[in-house]
Amino acid sequence: MRILQVHTSYREEGGEDTVARAEAEVLRRAGHELITYTAHNPQAAVPAAASLVVSAWNPVAARNVRAVAERVRPDVAHVHNTWFALSPSVIAALDGAGVPVVMTLHNYRLLCVNASLFRDGRPCEDCVGTHPWHGVRHRCYRGSVGGSAAVACAISVNRALGTWRRHVRLFLALNEFARDRFIRGGLPPERVRVKPNFVADPGPRAVPPSRSRSVLYVGRLESKKGVDVLLEAWRRRQPAGLELVVIGDGPLRDVLARRAPLGVRFEGWLAPDAVRRWLLQARALVFPTLLYEGQPMSILESCAAGLPVLASRLGGNAELLRPAGPEWLVGSGDPDAWARALGVLDDSARVDQVGGVLRQLYERRFNEHEGRRLLEAAYLAARAAEI
Repeated sequence: MRILQVHTSYREEGGEDTVARAEAEVLRRAGHELITYTAHNPQAAVPAAASLVVSAWNPVAARNVRAVAERVRPDVAHVHNTWFALSPSVIAALDGAGVPVVMTLHNYRLLCVNASLFRDGRPCEDCVGTHPWHGVRHRCYRGSVGGSAAVACAISVNRALGTWRRHVRLFLALNEFARDRFIRGGLPPERVRVKPNFVADPGPRAVPPSRSRSVLYVGRLESKKGVDVLLEAWRRRQPAGLELVVIGDGPLRDVLARRAPLGVRFEGWLAPDAVRRWLLQARALVFPTLLYEGQPMSILESCAAGLPVLASRLGGNAELLRPAGPEWLVGSGDPDAWARALGVLDDSARVDQVGGVLRQLYERRFNEHEGRRLLEAAYLAARAAEI
Protein backbone atom coordinates (compact mmCIF):
# COMPACT_ATOMS: atom_id res chain seq x y z
CA MET A 1 0.00 0.00 0.00
CA ARG A 2 0.96 3.62 -0.48
CA ILE A 3 0.35 5.37 2.85
CA LEU A 4 0.48 9.09 3.56
CA GLN A 5 1.30 9.77 7.21
CA VAL A 6 0.29 13.26 8.44
CA HIS A 7 1.61 14.60 11.72
CA THR A 8 2.45 17.82 13.57
CA SER A 9 5.56 17.23 15.64
CA TYR A 10 5.81 18.53 19.19
CA ARG A 11 8.25 21.22 20.30
CA GLU A 12 9.65 18.75 22.83
CA GLU A 13 9.60 15.27 21.34
CA GLY A 14 7.14 13.01 23.08
CA GLY A 15 5.40 9.68 22.80
CA GLU A 16 3.26 10.64 19.80
CA ASP A 17 6.32 11.57 17.77
CA THR A 18 7.96 8.28 18.75
CA VAL A 19 4.87 6.28 17.77
CA ALA A 20 4.49 8.01 14.40
CA ARG A 21 8.14 7.37 13.57
CA ALA A 22 8.02 3.72 14.73
CA GLU A 23 4.89 3.02 12.68
CA ALA A 24 6.48 4.53 9.58
CA GLU A 25 9.59 2.40 10.02
CA VAL A 26 7.76 -0.88 10.58
CA LEU A 27 5.49 -0.27 7.58
CA ARG A 28 8.45 0.50 5.33
CA ARG A 29 10.23 -2.67 6.45
CA ALA A 30 7.09 -4.61 5.52
CA GLY A 31 7.32 -3.30 1.95
CA HIS A 32 4.71 -0.52 2.07
CA GLU A 33 5.43 2.85 0.48
CA LEU A 34 5.28 5.39 3.30
CA ILE A 35 5.17 9.11 2.54
CA THR A 36 5.41 11.42 5.56
CA TYR A 37 3.98 14.93 5.74
CA THR A 38 5.24 16.52 8.95
CA ALA A 39 4.38 20.03 10.10
CA HIS A 40 6.11 21.96 12.88
CA ASN A 41 4.48 24.44 15.22
CA PRO A 42 6.20 27.86 15.15
CA GLN A 43 8.60 28.58 18.00
CA ALA A 44 8.47 32.39 17.94
CA ALA A 45 5.59 34.11 19.75
CA VAL A 46 4.08 36.06 16.84
CA PRO A 47 3.99 33.19 14.29
CA ALA A 48 2.70 30.84 17.01
CA ALA A 49 -0.10 33.26 17.85
CA ALA A 50 -0.99 33.57 14.17
CA SER A 51 -1.17 29.79 13.80
CA LEU A 52 -3.31 29.55 16.93
CA VAL A 53 -5.80 32.01 15.42
CA VAL A 54 -6.44 29.60 12.52
CA SER A 55 -6.16 26.42 14.63
CA ALA A 56 -9.85 25.69 14.09
CA TRP A 57 -9.52 25.71 10.31
CA ASN A 58 -6.32 26.48 8.45
CA PRO A 59 -7.05 26.86 4.72
CA VAL A 60 -3.37 27.12 3.77
CA ALA A 61 -2.52 23.85 5.54
CA ALA A 62 -5.56 22.19 3.94
CA ARG A 63 -4.52 23.34 0.49
CA ASN A 64 -0.94 22.14 0.99
CA VAL A 65 -1.97 18.70 2.26
CA ARG A 66 -4.50 18.25 -0.53
CA ALA A 67 -1.83 19.11 -3.10
CA VAL A 68 0.44 16.42 -1.65
CA ALA A 69 -2.40 13.88 -1.64
CA GLU A 70 -3.26 14.62 -5.26
CA ARG A 71 0.38 14.35 -6.27
CA VAL A 72 1.27 11.06 -4.51
CA ARG A 73 -2.23 9.48 -4.69
CA PRO A 74 -2.02 7.37 -1.51
CA ASP A 75 -4.29 4.41 -0.86
CA VAL A 76 -4.92 5.70 2.66
CA ALA A 77 -3.90 8.63 4.89
CA HIS A 78 -3.02 8.09 8.54
CA VAL A 79 -3.42 11.29 10.58
CA HIS A 80 -1.75 11.53 13.97
CA ASN A 81 -1.56 15.06 15.43
CA THR A 82 -3.11 18.12 13.74
CA TRP A 83 -2.67 20.57 16.64
CA PHE A 84 -2.15 23.34 15.90
CA ALA A 85 -0.21 24.17 12.73
CA LEU A 86 -2.26 21.83 10.53
CA SER A 87 -5.75 22.03 12.08
CA PRO A 88 -8.62 19.58 11.38
CA SER A 89 -9.03 21.20 7.96
CA VAL A 90 -6.42 18.79 6.59
CA ILE A 91 -8.73 15.87 7.37
CA ALA A 92 -11.49 17.33 5.21
CA ALA A 93 -8.91 18.10 2.51
CA LEU A 94 -7.71 14.49 2.40
CA ASP A 95 -11.25 13.17 2.20
CA GLY A 96 -12.03 15.74 -0.48
CA ALA A 97 -9.11 14.38 -2.49
CA GLY A 98 -10.69 10.92 -2.32
CA VAL A 99 -8.23 9.52 0.25
CA PRO A 100 -9.64 7.34 3.05
CA VAL A 101 -8.58 8.76 6.43
CA VAL A 102 -7.51 6.81 9.53
CA MET A 103 -6.88 8.88 12.67
CA THR A 104 -5.07 7.79 15.83
CA LEU A 105 -6.51 9.31 19.01
CA HIS A 106 -3.28 9.73 20.95
CA ASN A 107 -4.81 12.14 23.45
CA TYR A 108 -8.18 13.70 24.27
CA ARG A 109 -7.87 16.81 22.06
CA LEU A 110 -11.24 16.12 20.38
CA LEU A 111 -12.93 16.40 23.78
CA CYS A 112 -10.74 18.46 26.09
CA VAL A 113 -9.06 21.86 25.89
CA ASN A 114 -5.79 20.61 27.40
CA ALA A 115 -6.10 17.21 25.68
CA SER A 116 -5.53 15.27 28.90
CA LEU A 117 -8.84 15.28 30.86
CA PHE A 118 -6.87 16.72 33.78
CA ARG A 119 -7.51 19.76 35.98
CA ASP A 120 -6.46 20.97 39.43
CA GLY A 121 -4.23 17.97 40.06
CA ARG A 122 -6.73 15.26 39.22
CA PRO A 123 -8.64 13.71 36.29
CA CYS A 124 -11.56 15.76 35.02
CA GLU A 125 -14.33 14.66 32.65
CA ASP A 126 -16.50 17.78 32.75
CA CYS A 127 -16.27 18.21 28.96
CA VAL A 128 -16.87 14.55 28.03
CA GLY A 129 -20.30 14.34 26.45
CA THR A 130 -20.99 18.05 27.04
CA HIS A 131 -18.93 20.91 25.54
CA PRO A 132 -15.34 22.17 25.76
CA TRP A 133 -16.17 25.63 27.09
CA HIS A 134 -15.76 24.51 30.70
CA GLY A 135 -12.07 24.55 29.82
CA VAL A 136 -12.17 28.28 29.09
CA ARG A 137 -13.65 29.06 32.50
CA HIS A 138 -10.89 27.02 34.14
CA ARG A 139 -8.14 28.27 31.80
CA CYS A 140 -7.20 24.70 31.00
CA TYR A 141 -4.87 25.53 28.10
CA ARG A 142 -1.64 26.79 29.64
CA GLY A 143 -3.53 28.91 32.18
CA SER A 144 -4.72 31.24 29.41
CA VAL A 145 -8.28 32.37 28.75
CA GLY A 146 -7.40 33.33 25.16
CA GLY A 147 -5.53 30.12 24.44
CA SER A 148 -8.27 28.04 26.03
CA ALA A 149 -10.90 29.86 23.97
CA ALA A 150 -8.94 29.15 20.77
CA VAL A 151 -8.86 25.41 21.54
CA ALA A 152 -12.52 25.31 22.60
CA CYS A 153 -13.43 27.13 19.40
CA ALA A 154 -11.46 24.60 17.32
CA ILE A 155 -13.30 21.71 18.96
CA SER A 156 -16.73 23.35 18.70
CA VAL A 157 -16.34 24.51 15.09
CA ASN A 158 -15.31 21.08 13.90
CA ARG A 159 -18.11 19.39 15.81
CA ALA A 160 -20.57 21.75 14.12
CA LEU A 161 -19.00 21.07 10.72
CA GLY A 162 -19.00 17.33 11.38
CA THR A 163 -15.30 17.19 10.47
CA TRP A 164 -14.55 13.98 12.33
CA ARG A 165 -17.87 12.26 11.66
CA ARG A 166 -17.92 13.13 7.95
CA HIS A 167 -14.29 12.81 6.98
CA VAL A 168 -12.62 10.14 9.15
CA ARG A 169 -13.39 6.56 8.18
CA LEU A 170 -11.73 4.89 11.15
CA PHE A 171 -10.49 6.12 14.54
CA LEU A 172 -7.82 4.21 16.45
CA ALA A 173 -8.04 4.46 20.24
CA LEU A 174 -5.16 3.16 22.33
CA ASN A 175 -7.30 1.16 24.77
CA GLU A 176 -10.89 0.43 25.74
CA PHE A 177 -10.85 3.14 28.41
CA ALA A 178 -10.10 5.83 25.82
CA ARG A 179 -12.52 4.32 23.32
CA ASP A 180 -15.32 4.61 25.88
CA ARG A 181 -14.57 8.31 26.50
CA PHE A 182 -14.53 9.14 22.80
CA ILE A 183 -17.82 7.35 22.21
CA ARG A 184 -19.36 9.21 25.16
CA GLY A 185 -17.95 12.34 23.53
CA GLY A 186 -19.90 11.68 20.34
CA LEU A 187 -17.77 9.58 17.98
CA PRO A 188 -19.64 6.75 16.21
CA PRO A 189 -18.92 3.48 18.08
CA GLU A 190 -18.66 1.46 14.87
CA ARG A 191 -15.81 3.66 13.69
CA VAL A 192 -13.65 3.57 16.84
CA ARG A 193 -11.48 0.50 17.24
CA VAL A 194 -8.68 -0.26 19.68
CA LYS A 195 -5.18 -0.34 18.22
CA PRO A 196 -2.49 -0.22 20.92
CA ASN A 197 1.00 1.11 20.52
CA PHE A 198 3.94 -1.23 20.06
CA VAL A 199 7.65 -1.20 20.84
CA ALA A 200 10.71 -2.97 19.49
CA ASP A 201 11.98 -6.11 21.21
CA PRO A 202 15.01 -5.14 23.34
CA GLY A 203 16.22 -8.74 23.47
CA PRO A 204 16.50 -11.14 26.42
CA ARG A 205 17.38 -10.20 29.98
CA ALA A 206 20.79 -11.28 31.20
CA VAL A 207 19.43 -11.83 34.74
CA PRO A 208 15.96 -11.95 36.31
CA PRO A 209 14.55 -8.72 37.79
CA SER A 210 14.95 -9.97 41.38
CA ARG A 211 18.76 -9.91 41.01
CA SER A 212 18.64 -6.10 40.77
CA ARG A 213 18.29 -3.55 43.55
CA SER A 214 17.37 -0.68 41.18
CA VAL A 215 13.77 0.56 40.92
CA LEU A 216 13.21 2.93 38.01
CA TYR A 217 11.10 5.98 37.34
CA VAL A 218 11.30 6.97 33.66
CA GLY A 219 9.50 10.10 32.50
CA ARG A 220 9.13 13.83 32.64
CA LEU A 221 9.64 15.53 35.99
CA GLU A 222 6.50 17.62 36.40
CA SER A 223 3.74 17.70 38.99
CA LYS A 224 1.11 15.79 36.99
CA LYS A 225 3.43 12.79 36.73
CA GLY A 226 3.20 12.20 40.49
CA VAL A 227 6.96 12.01 41.11
CA ASP A 228 6.64 14.05 44.32
CA VAL A 229 4.11 11.50 45.60
CA LEU A 230 6.52 8.69 44.78
CA LEU A 231 9.41 10.38 46.60
CA GLU A 232 7.29 10.95 49.69
CA ALA A 233 6.19 7.30 49.61
CA TRP A 234 9.84 6.25 49.29
CA ARG A 235 10.68 8.43 52.31
CA ARG A 236 7.94 6.77 54.38
CA ARG A 237 8.68 3.21 53.29
CA GLN A 238 12.48 3.34 52.99
CA PRO A 239 12.64 0.03 51.05
CA ALA A 240 15.54 -1.94 52.48
CA GLY A 241 18.42 -2.44 50.10
CA LEU A 242 16.68 -0.82 47.12
CA GLU A 243 17.59 2.33 45.21
CA LEU A 244 15.16 4.52 43.29
CA VAL A 245 16.74 5.68 40.03
CA VAL A 246 14.96 8.67 38.47
CA ILE A 247 15.51 8.97 34.71
CA GLY A 248 14.21 12.07 32.96
CA ASP A 249 14.16 15.83 33.09
CA GLY A 250 11.63 18.59 33.53
CA PRO A 251 10.73 21.74 35.44
CA LEU A 252 10.71 20.03 38.86
CA ARG A 253 14.06 18.32 38.61
CA ASP A 254 16.02 20.67 40.87
CA VAL A 255 13.24 20.90 43.47
CA LEU A 256 12.74 17.14 43.57
CA ALA A 257 16.47 16.46 43.75
CA ARG A 258 16.83 18.82 46.75
CA ARG A 259 13.93 17.16 48.57
CA ALA A 260 14.78 13.57 47.68
CA PRO A 261 15.16 11.12 50.57
CA LEU A 262 18.06 8.74 50.98
CA GLY A 263 18.20 5.96 48.44
CA VAL A 264 17.16 8.12 45.47
CA ARG A 265 19.45 8.94 42.54
CA PHE A 266 18.73 11.31 39.63
CA GLU A 267 20.22 10.29 36.30
CA GLY A 268 18.71 13.08 34.20
CA TRP A 269 17.75 12.64 30.57
CA LEU A 270 19.19 9.53 28.91
CA ALA A 271 19.20 8.41 25.29
CA PRO A 272 16.65 5.70 24.39
CA ASP A 273 19.31 2.97 24.14
CA ALA A 274 20.58 3.82 27.62
CA VAL A 275 17.03 3.71 29.00
CA ARG A 276 16.51 0.26 27.46
CA ARG A 277 19.70 -0.96 29.12
CA TRP A 278 18.37 0.20 32.47
CA LEU A 279 15.04 -1.55 31.86
CA LEU A 280 16.84 -4.81 31.09
CA GLN A 281 18.79 -4.72 34.35
CA ALA A 282 16.32 -3.21 36.85
CA ARG A 283 14.04 -4.76 39.45
CA ALA A 284 10.85 -2.84 38.57
CA LEU A 285 9.41 0.31 37.02
CA VAL A 286 7.25 2.63 39.10
CA PHE A 287 4.71 4.82 37.30
CA PRO A 288 2.92 7.16 39.76
CA THR A 289 1.10 9.41 37.26
CA LEU A 290 -1.89 11.53 38.22
CA LEU A 291 -3.09 11.54 34.58
CA TYR A 292 -5.19 9.40 32.31
CA GLU A 293 -2.12 8.53 30.24
CA GLY A 294 -2.70 7.39 26.65
CA GLN A 295 -0.51 4.32 26.54
CA PRO A 296 2.88 5.11 28.07
CA MET A 297 5.84 3.89 26.06
CA SER A 298 7.85 3.36 29.25
CA ILE A 299 5.30 0.79 30.44
CA LEU A 300 5.29 -1.02 27.09
CA GLU A 301 9.09 -1.00 26.99
CA SER A 302 9.13 -2.43 30.52
CA CYS A 303 6.80 -5.23 29.43
CA ALA A 304 9.12 -5.94 26.51
CA ALA A 305 12.07 -6.07 28.93
CA GLY A 306 10.28 -8.50 31.24
CA LEU A 307 10.22 -5.86 33.97
CA PRO A 308 7.41 -5.64 36.56
CA VAL A 309 5.45 -2.36 36.62
CA LEU A 310 3.87 -0.78 39.69
CA ALA A 311 1.51 1.92 38.39
CA SER A 312 -1.31 4.29 39.28
CA ARG A 313 -4.75 2.75 38.82
CA LEU A 314 -5.84 5.38 36.30
CA GLY A 315 -7.09 5.40 32.73
CA GLY A 316 -5.89 2.49 30.64
CA ASN A 317 -3.30 1.33 33.19
CA ALA A 318 -5.75 -1.00 34.92
CA GLU A 319 -6.65 -2.57 31.57
CA LEU A 320 -3.04 -2.85 30.44
CA LEU A 321 -1.58 -4.25 33.66
CA ARG A 322 -4.49 -6.45 34.72
CA PRO A 323 -2.47 -9.66 34.10
CA ALA A 324 0.05 -8.60 36.77
CA GLY A 325 -2.57 -8.66 39.53
CA PRO A 326 -4.37 -5.96 41.56
CA GLU A 327 -1.48 -5.42 43.98
CA TRP A 328 0.52 -3.85 41.14
CA LEU A 329 -2.01 -1.01 40.74
CA VAL A 330 -2.10 1.86 43.24
CA GLY A 331 -4.46 4.73 44.05
CA SER A 332 -3.00 7.85 42.47
CA GLY A 333 -1.83 10.84 44.50
CA ASP A 334 -1.76 8.96 47.82
CA PRO A 335 1.73 8.65 49.40
CA ASP A 336 0.50 6.22 52.05
CA ALA A 337 -1.03 3.93 49.42
CA TRP A 338 2.19 4.08 47.42
CA ALA A 339 4.30 3.40 50.52
CA ARG A 340 2.26 0.27 51.22
CA ALA A 341 2.32 -0.79 47.56
CA LEU A 342 6.11 -0.61 47.40
CA GLY A 343 6.07 -3.69 49.64
CA VAL A 344 5.38 -5.89 46.58
CA LEU A 345 8.97 -5.25 45.51
CA ASP A 346 10.26 -7.20 48.53
CA ASP A 347 8.97 -10.53 47.19
CA SER A 348 11.67 -11.66 44.74
CA ALA A 349 9.74 -14.67 43.49
CA ARG A 350 6.68 -12.53 42.76
CA VAL A 351 8.83 -9.86 41.08
CA ASP A 352 10.24 -12.45 38.67
CA GLN A 353 6.82 -14.00 38.06
CA VAL A 354 5.22 -10.67 37.15
CA GLY A 355 8.16 -9.80 34.92
CA GLY A 356 7.54 -13.02 33.02
CA VAL A 357 3.80 -12.37 32.79
CA LEU A 358 4.36 -8.90 31.31
CA ARG A 359 6.91 -10.24 28.82
CA GLN A 360 4.30 -12.74 27.63
CA LEU A 361 1.78 -9.89 27.37
CA TYR A 362 4.24 -7.99 25.19
CA GLU A 363 4.74 -11.00 22.94
CA ARG A 364 0.97 -11.34 22.46
CA ARG A 365 -0.11 -7.72 22.04
CA PHE A 366 2.59 -5.05 21.90
CA ASN A 367 5.29 -6.35 19.58
CA GLU A 368 6.12 -4.89 16.18
CA HIS A 369 4.58 -7.74 14.19
CA GLU A 370 1.22 -7.39 15.94
CA GLY A 371 1.37 -3.61 15.62
CA ARG A 372 1.96 -3.84 11.87
CA ARG A 373 -0.83 -6.40 11.47
CA LEU A 374 -3.33 -4.13 13.22
CA LEU A 375 -2.26 -1.12 11.16
CA GLU A 376 -2.67 -3.02 7.90
CA ALA A 377 -6.10 -4.28 9.01
CA ALA A 378 -7.16 -0.73 9.88
CA TYR A 379 -6.06 0.59 6.48
CA LEU A 380 -7.92 -2.15 4.62
CA ALA A 381 -11.04 -1.51 6.70
CA ALA A 382 -10.87 2.23 5.98
CA ARG A 383 -10.48 1.66 2.26
CA ALA A 384 -13.49 -0.65 2.26
CA ALA A 385 -15.70 1.61 4.38
CA GLU A 386 -18.39 3.89 3.02
CA ILE A 387 -19.38 6.90 5.11
